[in-house]
Amino acid sequence: MRSICGDLLLQRLGPSGPAALGKPLNRGIYECIRGAIQDGSLAPTTRLPPSRDLAAELGLSRNTVMFAYEQLLAEGYVHARTGSGTFVAATAPETYLNATATATAAAAEVRPSAMSGLSPRGQLLLANASASPTQWGAFMPGVPDVTRFPHRRYAQIAARLWRRPPPEWLSYGHGGGLPALREAVATHLRVARSVRCDADQVLITEGIHQAIDLVVKLLGSSGEQAWVEEPSYWGIRGILQVSDIRMVPMPVDEEGLTLPDGEAGRDTPAPRFIFVTPSHQYPLGAVMSLKRRRALLEFAHRRGSWIVEDDYDSEFRFSGQPIPSLQGLEPDAPVIYVGTFSKTLYPGLRMGYLVLPRALAGAFQTAHSELYRAGHLMTQATVAEFMQAGDYAAHIRRMRLLYAKRRAILAGLVERYLGPAALHEHGSNAGLHLVLRLPDDADDVAIAEAASQRGIIVRPLSRYFIGSTVQRGLLLGYACVPEEAIAPAFELLLGCLDQGKRR
Repeated sequence: MRSICGDLLLQRLGPSGPAALGKPLNRGIYECIRGAIQDGSLAPTTRLPPSRDLAAELGLSRNTVMFAYEQLLAEGYVHARTGSGTFVAATAPETYLNATATATAAAAEVRPSAMSGLSPRGQLLLANASASPTQWGAFMPGVPDVTRFPHRRYAQIAARLWRRPPPEWLSYGHGGGLPALREAVATHLRVARSVRCDADQVLITEGIHQAIDLVVKLLGSSGEQAWVEEPSYWGIRGILQVSDIRMVPMPVDEEGLTLPDGEAGRDTPAPRFIFVTPSHQYPLGAVMSLKRRRALLEFAHRRGSWIVEDDYDSEFRFSGQPIPSLQGLEPDAPVIYVGTFSKTLYPGLRMGYLVLPRALAGAFQTAHSELYRAGHLMTQATVAEFMQAGDYAAHIRRMRLLYAKRRAILAGLVERYLGPAALHEHGSNAGLHLVLRLPDDADDVAIAEAASQRGIIVRPLSRYFIGSTVQRGLLLGYACVPEEAIAPAFELLLGCLDQGKRR
């Protein structure tokens, strides 16, 4: 007796069966199952047949079906329950990956003119929203290759821990996160990033956005200033806007964020916060010089400011020595260090961390529990063991080599077709994206929209600026693009560049 999944696949393959795929069998079976999930043929919570049974139904090897299942598991289309089987996820990621016409129309309905009932703060947030409905594909910036995540090893750890979890792991979290994970994070940061910390200073959060939200809530007051890099990450700006923190854009150059000097520096109102990405400026890529770092620390000491160091993808540096953290330059620095697992593991994990000055750690841990009712301790336990066993460091090493290769391919294409000057001059040999420079009269927003119509995802550089003086360009992510797909996608992008000529 065939399964529902087997019947669906055989119907889609037609009389020729798997031979009709015209591509590697394992990839074809994965795409068939994914398509059935996307169009609702395989409904949420549907149990998929065991890989051995489905392989027998289709006349394929079990390894072919196992590849498809593992790929679907890594991308969030299915989830596995130890002893029960594999099930279609309750919410398929394609709901968010491919914005349909209906979704586009719905998004249009939340424009300021149609937002009656929302507070001014809510209207401001939605009017400046920049989150993309598409989070995967060429050339989505900042997204790692989640298909290379070692999910089998991770699943083995999780399955063993789930056999007999302590009751406290299934309750609310308290104290800043699971002690084992906080210790693992502190150990990793001391070795890999030269961060001065121990486990008591680490607080586990649900990503960088929650971490920054907590910092602003506890240390900032309405109307205070925050210096942000110009250009800067849009996510930080949204949090500051809804918290009524006034943003002051500070230009960046080849040495990072610039500071006012002389009389201007003495007369400038002291900011409460200074948000920086010193190891790899986002989005342009400059590395903050040691001289600039020391000047920034001295300024923060003198003016009573908090530096918030966002170390978002520092593990992926492809040449030269790793850049140590700003936080680790001196003891008791006025620096709050923010990091994430989104780039090193996968974004859907929604796990980040704060490293706090010792005097703030206890207050932040209590406030975090009070505001967010922390949890996910089973996930934290799995990640902790994954790190302690050496799997985390090994995964980073593998991905660093892979991303370096992909970066070289994309950079080579840019230089070949557009010339070396097309790569932004501040870019360093690090991170998960490149910045493609465009002429000042180019419309990078129009180019991004034209590229989207062809299935290519890029972000316009001009959208990262707050002030009226902007640079034109495109952010090109390469991490989640297979090597063989980079050149065809880049060729499609080249065909969109002429559509960005401003009249």
